[in-house]
Amino acid sequence: MERKHIHDLIAVDEFCANHNIEISFLTLLQRNGLIEISTIESQYFVEKEQLPQLEKFVRFHYDLDINLEGIETISYLLQRIENLQNEIIKLKNRLRFYDAR
Repeated sequence: MERKHIHDLIAVDEFCANHNIEISFLTLLQRNGLIEISTIESQYFVEKEQLPQLEKFVRFHYDLDINLEGIETISYLLQRIENLQNEIIKLKNRLRFYDAR
């Protein structure tokens, strides 16, 4: 794993305090492979690039009362949709290439 700069990381305890959530929720997300938590000198961090996804999970759970299994399913389906949209874009670009000939 490549070494991250400290400015690319957000302390888990600060994130949880700012969002008024339990650290155990982030631990559950990590155990289920939905986020990655790094440990540096006995302190836990998440990468800044994970923030949009992490905040989405927090909204799902705390605002919409969706359980962890539901969050996993929604995450999987959203990833599938994104992959299919990317595939459609590639196919459209290929089609344009052949139409231009």
